[in-house]
Amino acid sequence: MSRSVRDKLEANLARIGDGAPVFTKLLLDTARAEADAADRRRGAGLELSPIDGTIVSVKDLLDVKGVTTWAGSSALKGAAPAVQDAPSVARLRRAGAVIIGKTNMSEFAFSGIGLNATFGTPGSALDKTRIPGGSSSGAAVSVAEGTSELTVGTDTGGSCRIPAAFNGITGMKPTHNTVPAEGCFPLAPSLDSIGPLAKDVAGCARLLSVLADRPFLLEDGMSAGRIRLGVARGGFLAEADPSVARAYEAAIERVTRLGIAVEPVDFDGLYKEMFAIGPVPLVTVEASAVHRDLMASNGDAYDRRVAARIAIGVPCKASDYIIAMERRRALIARLAAQLDGLDGFLAPTVPIEAPMIAAMEAHDEAFHTANRLILRNPAFGNLFDLCSISLPMSLGDKLSGGLMLSAVAGRDRQLLNLAKLIEPAAAGH
Repeated sequence: MSRSVRDKLEANLARIGDGAPVFTKLLLDTARAEADAADRRRGAGLELSPIDGTIVSVKDLLDVKGVTTWAGSSALKGAAPAVQDAPSVARLRRAGAVIIGKTNMSEFAFSGIGLNATFGTPGSALDKTRIPGGSSSGAAVSVAEGTSELTVGTDTGGSCRIPAAFNGITGMKPTHNTVPAEGCFPLAPSLDSIGPLAKDVAGCARLLSVLADRPFLLEDGMSAGRIRLGVARGGFLAEADPSVARAYEAAIERVTRLGIAVEPVDFDGLYKEMFAIGPVPLVTVEASAVHRDLMASNGDAYDRRVAARIAIGVPCKASDYIIAMERRRALIARLAAQLDGLDGFLAPTVPIEAPMIAAMEAHDEAFHTANRLILRNPAFGNLFDLCSISLPMSLGDKLSGGLMLSAVAGRDRQLLNLAKLIEPAAAGH
């Protein structure tokens, strides 16, 4: 006989302890009540959804009624508790999920590293001396360690996919606005996506179905014969660690053995044009608008590295921003035309192994260099409004990277089914 949801929850809570540094807040009372309710439904033969009774965590950007949303920052520690759940959290509750807690993150979601000076930095589940990746750091670690079965993250430049890669799990950036953004503290609203992290593709599909309030069903026996995938080269492999390059080439070889046709694709020119659409990066412009009032009133509480990146966007004129968004839309259309006839394309999620936490904490230059490299590949998907998923890809020596599969906006269901098909190839099977 399977154990009760309450027993499963208590076992996970015993492993978590006080939660730090993976969680910023444990929701003990409500989680226990939700577990007991799930057990009663199970006893009556009822099920609200495929995630009924599943232990789920949510990133500390999402509003949970009665709990302060800290966004990983001491600048919000005095903020009032949320008066209602974010729509995504409300959907979890209606589906019968057991929400165990809120997970740690890079401050204000503004780095791919995962450091947090306020709540502590959770080490990678695979090697505690290495970074977890960010910004959904605690989210990925909680799933990799098994204290959450599923978790909700956000992705503005790779923040679901990067920590998924470094922790050996699966993370997805859905098409922009697939999941409602209300009740989620923004970083850059035109780039932000709420997305799922799980052990595997099936878990991501189940969770996304609830978050988006529409089914993302996986098909049985998907045929590989008519599938064509692009294989990213050039800039996506620049400065790659040898272990990542080897694992990527081996994964591509295994994908072709499935009967999938592959062909090289070159996005370097488009990517360079995207970075030149405005005088400063789009993410910094939108972040500076989001943070204007809070920085004016409580800027001293910000992490200095985060504050410096936000400040880059302050001088941008409204006219420059409007022109940049028009140029971005044109580039998105050009990429869609280039991908016509392809079911998607592959790339390494991140080109390097997870760096050591100590080096990232101690040296600004090392931090900024690593952050640039770690964000480079997955941020392509946000800037070009793709749907994208990172699958675990072993690098050897108990380290993990990610094989990233991306497709044009709106093809999330097809992306998930294709990811399910190539999942074993990514893992080395």
